[in-house]
Amino acid sequence: MIKKINLNHSLVFFLIVNLCISYNLIFHNFSISPFECLLLILLIGVTHGSLDHLKGKKLLAYYNISNNFYFYFAYLFIAFLTIILWLIFPTYLLILFLIVATYHFGKEDTQFLVPDNNYSNQLFFILKGSLIVFAPLYFHFGETIQLFKLLLIENETFYQLLGKFEKLNIFLIAISLSTIANIYFFLKNYEIKKIIIFIDYLSIVLVNFYFSPLIAFTLYFCFLHSIRHMVNLIFELDKNNFINGTKLFIIKCAPLTLITSIFALLSLYFINFKVIFDDAIIKVIFIGLASLTFPHILLEYLLEKNEKQKT
Repeated sequence: MIKKINLNHSLVFFLIVNLCISYNLIFHNFSISPFECLLLILLIGVTHGSLDHLKGKKLLAYYNISNNFYFYFAYLFIAFLTIILWLIFPTYLLILFLIVATYHFGKEDTQFLVPDNNYSNQLFFILKGSLIVFAPLYFHFGETIQLFKLLLIENETFYQLLGKFEKLNIFLIAISLSTIANIYFFLKNYEIKKIIIFIDYLSIVLVNFYFSPLIAFTLYFCFLHSIRHMVNLIFELDKNNFINGTKLFIIKCAPLTLITSIFALLSLYFINFKVIFDDAIIKVIFIGLASLTFPHILLEYLLEKNEKQKT
């Protein structure tokens, strides 16, 4: 059932991408403002991690801890520590965030098709997910560099290195390796439904070719990655009734989604005093996502590790 839903979802996303591209080619005015990108990420993108408090309770149970305070404290501590470290060491945190994100995207977009987690899979998850990072650098190098600069990255050595990578076509090579990873996952335990992998791959390439890095990331993160993760969560809530699982998901994810949105908008309000509005939005989106990504991925890792030990 999950494979069937995700296949239909991939086809719908591919159709939406092509409709957006067609509209832009005909009318030359398809655009999503940075503020609209922020709203989409808060309403859809962030939502796919809004059940972490329930996963936290499950994790604490493995360690025989009944007080949920420990989970909330650890989660928020890692989130705020990420922001502080980003302000002190922005270049290193950006690089770490991109590495972690490539693995996270590659794994969560593919894991429902490749259930076994051997070491070779981990490497190919990174290669597959790297398309999200390297496609904007290859198709829109200048815009991506400007985006990095808005994220407090002022390390000239870092930009010189990226410039050398561009001249040497390293980003194209990275995209080629991502292509190989997609072929690997398609052929591994072959079944026709795995054509999803190539549909998603083509969708990601198209949005990055035709749209700016911010719009491309927003479309991917909200309408492909996040919705796919939501489908898995819905089945965890109710394996037998998808509609009921969806209702439960909406109810249970609402509190943390609302709290996160309030914090993001408050941050935007205060940052806007120092920088222009659109620049403030970029900072809130990506530094905010980094602060949520690290505790989210650590939680997923610890849960997976304990579940393996249990079995």
